[in-house]
Amino acid sequence: MHTVLDCRGMACPQPVIRAKELLDTMAQGSLEVLVDNEAAQSNLARFGKSQGCGVEIRASGHTRHITLSKDSSAKDTGAAPAPEEYNCELPARGLIMVIPAETMGRGDDALGRVLMRAYIKTIKNLSPLPEKIFLYNGGVKITATESDLIAPLQELAAQGVEIYSCGTCLDFFNLKNSLMVGQVTNMFEIMDAMAQAAKVVSPY
Repeated sequence: MHTVLDCRGMACPQPVIRAKELLDTMAQGSLEVLVDNEAAQSNLARFGKSQGCGVEIRASGHTRHITLSKDSSAKDTGAAPAPEEYNCELPARGLIMVIPAETMGRGDDALGRVLMRAYIKTIKNLSPLPEKIFLYNGGVKITATESDLIAPLQELAAQGVEIYSCGTCLDFFNLKNSLMVGQVTNMFEIMDAMAQAAKVVSPY
């Protein structure tokens, strides 16, 4: 018996509660729960293991499929927390940096370019380093034009910092084929990373 339970869009702890209700009615079989966030995935996997179930996880786009397999000999592996006690906070993803222009601050553009060069060259001194750097609007000119900032950004990339430039912005400035460091990204990825970051900083 294989049952599919669609819990996408549900707030915690509803996915665990719904899964428990169905699992309690099953002597054996598998329950595939569909969710759309990491917190629900983690909580369902932990819950399934606490019930002695086999747990398999796979992703399809933004949907996570958590399959809990139960047989007649499955037993609880210990006292599991009540479903409502499961942590529903999404894990923070560290520091995200966004750079929306090739200049820093407002006033004089020549001064702004000097400040931006100093800003980017100083990133390497942060501890911890940012997890990701997103560049959009005029900021993509930094990653797609010859300048003394390419080398510092390449150095950051070599240290594990993920660098992304907005594809729409590169297209607008006719720079998509000129990208020198990092990868092309889209607005959803920018928004998703910012929404889940522990902290977002920007040289406005």
